[in-house]
Amino acid sequence: MRGCRRAPLRVAVLLSGGVDSSVALRLLHAAGTAAPPSTSRSGSRSIDVPLEVVHLSDEYWNHVVSHIINEYRNGRTPNPDVLCNTRIKFGAFLEAIENLGFDYIASGHYAHVVHPSVQNVEGSSELQLSKDKVKDQTYFLSHLSQPQLRRLLFPLGCITKDEVRSLAAQMDLPNQSRKDSQGICFLGKVKFSEFVERNIGEMEGVLIEAETGDYLGTHRGFWFYTIGQRQGLRLPGGPWYVVEKDVKNNVVFVSRNYYSLDKRRRTFRVGSLNWFGNFGPTNNEQLKCKVRHSPEFHDCTVTNEQTGENGDVLLVHLSEDDQGLAAGQFAAFYRDATCLGSGIILDSWDEMSFPVCAKALETARMEDKSKLGKPVRIVNLEHMVKPEPERVKVA
Repeated sequence: MRGCRRAPLRVAVLLSGGVDSSVALRLLHAAGTAAPPSTSRSGSRSIDVPLEVVHLSDEYWNHVVSHIINEYRNGRTPNPDVLCNTRIKFGAFLEAIENLGFDYIASGHYAHVVHPSVQNVEGSSELQLSKDKVKDQTYFLSHLSQPQLRRLLFPLGCITKDEVRSLAAQMDLPNQSRKDSQGICFLGKVKFSEFVERNIGEMEGVLIEAETGDYLGTHRGFWFYTIGQRQGLRLPGGPWYVVEKDVKNNVVFVSRNYYSLDKRRRTFRVGSLNWFGNFGPTNNEQLKCKVRHSPEFHDCTVTNEQTGENGDVLLVHLSEDDQGLAAGQFAAFYRDATCLGSGIILDSWDEMSFPVCAKALETARMEDKSKLGKPVRIVNLEHMVKPEPERVKVA
């Protein structure tokens, strides 16, 4: 009808109290959208938007924290940020406001969502890299469902962090100089080791050198350690790295050769696959992937597999080594600037993992570890004197 104007979008903005979500709120308000539910007063000061607090602490504990504890008990390394986005921020929160008439949910994430046109009802929304490749958070958003993605707006996807800081100063926001939050969100000032000790406890196990099978010392429980970790081992003559874990026998295998060229880590499997489109990548397609939150990508080739235990599985072959692959972490896949989705890195206790010698495996299976006696004396490699080669007289 002539002269008919579409009503402004109603957008619920998630506020954390940080500068990113506060600037996102101001940008949306300037664009003429309404922006109620939030969790902080910092960003809503001086603008006419209602503020509401949605209590989701029980849901957070039941669907994120308890899952993380269970994953660590099973020797895997989960990613709480991915789970929080999928199950709480854009899961439980979306359900809580479902009947309040909001068109979209917005936040201060550094990502870009491209929605289909109004006429293309069956079209899919796409998750794309943000302008700021260092702050980009598509990795943390890669396991969202298509219905979740279709409801999201990320106003900061087309600007950089420096531009956000500049806008915050121009807007005279009270949190314009606030530092970015670091670490796991639900821990606050609690150390990760304290959180694990409080919720799982301690159980003494042994540290075994992967190459020799030597008994080197004890640890507090395999759940305190992840593949590639070097802190907390308390072994001399290092650096020592965690290279494998025997969850059943509470044994941690360590090595000083974690980064040696003959210990290649290029191939792994991914399960619990989630694709934003109707179909995932094709067989032997060359993509880019991230195995952690980082501006760095790996070139990779993917192959689809099917197993009865894990359902559809993706076999991933990286173009270069990555020593930090850990079961339970997410691998996100990209075609150019578009994030296709992600999956969870599976356990890899086979020929593709760090080679653990037969003696080390046998020692790990010993029921009575007290028979091991005292730990072996570790030789500091830096102080070892190599024997000079024997001289050969030439007649």
